[in-house]
Amino acid sequence: MKPAESMTPRAASAVSHPNIALIKYWGNQDATLRLPANSSISMTLGGLETRTKVEFRPELRQDEFRLNGEKASNQALLRVSRHMDLIRKLAGIDSRAHVSSHNSYPHAAGVASSAAAFAALTRAGCAAAGIELSDRELSTLARRGSGSAARSIFGGFVEWHAAADDAASFAEPIAPPDHWPLVDLIAVVSQEEKSVGSTEGHALAQTSPLQEARVGDAERRLEICRQAILKRDFDQLAEVAEQDSNAMHAVMLTSVPPLYYWQPHTLAIMTAIGHWRSRGLGVFYTVDAGPNVHCICRPEHEAQARDHLEGLAGVKMVLRAEAGEGARLV
Repeated sequence: MKPAESMTPRAASAVSHPNIALIKYWGNQDATLRLPANSSISMTLGGLETRTKVEFRPELRQDEFRLNGEKASNQALLRVSRHMDLIRKLAGIDSRAHVSSHNSYPHAAGVASSAAAFAALTRAGCAAAGIELSDRELSTLARRGSGSAARSIFGGFVEWHAAADDAASFAEPIAPPDHWPLVDLIAVVSQEEKSVGSTEGHALAQTSPLQEARVGDAERRLEICRQAILKRDFDQLAEVAEQDSNAMHAVMLTSVPPLYYWQPHTLAIMTAIGHWRSRGLGVFYTVDAGPNVHCICRPEHEAQARDHLEGLAGVKMVLRAEAGEGARLV
């Protein structure tokens, strides 16, 4: 890290993208540091973006946070303010900040909005505070705000390493965005905010009798996923990603209390995708902590997959994304 220079804090803006985990993160070794129970692999989703501006204002007595043009909830403000405290500590400053953020996609509905939000906040906050971090250091810092934000610092296909200490748990790219032009068609069945957020859900993971087996088998799934990405082996990626998604939701369903993120339409889409793929359509599903279904498809099969999805009952809209860039200043 480059030490903060003697300067007046300023404003900076950054854009970031959510990511879809192909090998999931669920459960922590350390909840405060957000050290994951297992490593994970994702694809950064270009086309869906969060734009965040951080402006330090010496006259403010406390941080301010506006989301999509509206004053954010006290809970959201507290989470942002705690992350800004980490940045202020690194920079050696105490000025409060005005933070404004805008999403181009539904918030808190299983589309990794917090990952994009804290990747953008980390990038913009550090620039506004006058400190320079390496991408690895930014990834480690972003993780403290939202675990999956560690991955959204980078573009393309990304692996986030599990570790028992803060500095060793960071993400790094496996392949750039243009390595494999996969398309993610997100079948949105609900735009409502989740009743149980991911942070609370992670804390329940250890109450499931299936979590230990899921984590114990993670390295096998990770290796299959890495090789499938590097070799652009769609069938292999489809099989391991669906298995991993189902394993995470099995943990959720058997937690105490259980978490029911799937809705009837979620399961209907998953079932339909298995049928379509058996008939030669290059598409598979993966579902994060929410009801909406990420349908990853070969680019040449995108139009047909979209037609099929839009014809299903319960699909309110279909969002499109492809492998995109990492968090960057604008």
